[in-house]
Amino acid sequence: MKFVNLTPHNIVIHGASGYNVCVMPHGTVARCAVTSKPAGEHKGVPLCVIEVGEVEDLPEPEEGTMYITSMVVRQAVPHRKDVASPGVLLRDDDGAPIGCKVLVINP
Repeated sequence: MKFVNLTPHNIVIHGASGYNVCVMPHGTVARCAVTSKPAGEHKGVPLCVIEVGEVEDLPEPEEGTMYITSMVVRQAVPHRKDVASPGVLLRDDDGAPIGCKVLVINP
């Protein structure tokens, strides 16, 4: 299986056996169109509602290829079994993400 990273960041998957896989960005970033609408405020903090629209720059399925995207993109295409997103994030001592333990796929 070939991985294609459609995020702007390296994706480092830390396998259970201690084997790590680093998938470099492909160059194209799959995104969802997002619009926000004001929804009032709470204790002086503005609130909004986000609406997720069409997915942009996600290639058509290709035999033997798994596309790594953000969770939002993956959830926007629930019918696609070839789209995954990082799950169970690992963080360094400062709390910055350094990788993940698994890739999450659509059921």
